[in-house]
Amino acid sequence: MTSTDLLITGQVAIVTGGGGGIGRACALRLAEFGADVLIADIIPERAEETAERVRELGRRALAAPTDMMDTAQVTAMVAAADTEFGRLDILVNNVGGVAHRPFAEQNERNWRRHIDLNLISMLSATSAAISFMARSGRGGSIVNVASIEGVRAAPGYSVYAACKAAMLNFTQTMALELSGEGIRVNAINPDHTVTPGGRGNRVGAVDPAKWIERSPEAQDAMDRLIPLGREGFDTECADAVAYLCSPMASYITGVTLPVDGGTAAAQGWQRTPDGSWTQIQGQQRSNDPAEKRR
Repeated sequence: MTSTDLLITGQVAIVTGGGGGIGRACALRLAEFGADVLIADIIPERAEETAERVRELGRRALAAPTDMMDTAQVTAMVAAADTEFGRLDILVNNVGGVAHRPFAEQNERNWRRHIDLNLISMLSATSAAISFMARSGRGGSIVNVASIEGVRAAPGYSVYAACKAAMLNFTQTMALELSGEGIRVNAINPDHTVTPGGRGNRVGAVDPAKWIERSPEAQDAMDRLIPLGREGFDTECADAVAYLCSPMASYITGVTLPVDGGTAAAQGWQRTPDGSWTQIQGQQRSNDPAEKRR
């Protein structure tokens, strides 16, 4: 193995929700490793900005404004990648989102919006993509961006967490069903990650100057929840995705890789202000709007 085994030169990738945050970072990292990229995002200017950055890296790009909750639009978006580039090798199912609300206060509209955005979007993109991947005979790679909430209880995020748990099971099942086509299917589980959506910049162009900032006290409390002592960067999720899509991961399928600074391993432990470790007693997750990612 050499560094060239990370390269995916000439491959074509689709990244959903690629206009900001983890999706944008994935699109740029895949381009840096040699892929041409279709960026699907509901906000046109974000999709085009990421596409322009991909072009600056010397790769081809296509911005595809897409409502990922509309299956017909998703199917057309995937077909556009094949029309534009003539092949499809990688699909990153990244789009998603959540709002904090106890389940008893939700209604059917709330449930269906969460399910359509976080789960149906993945099903429809995967369904549309696998025929193009299989047609080539080269196989392919699908990476689902799930969440740590898919493997633990998440009060206030019940339907979102259920969708993420379903994504993880779907990842394993697809790894088996698509193995005969040489299509590998894996997932990553981020936790606290700095993104535009997590900082309140959910519409319009990505503008860090407008991001919500926590107080020093709130930031310290957040950092102490994370064993590595800080929130993750979207590029760190992108690094994991690029690895899973690369030849270096050619024998890896059906796995879920935590990209969380150790929070899944912590299992209810956190640092105290003096740096020692203690079990969390009766502590609830913050409702800080800056906490949730994407």
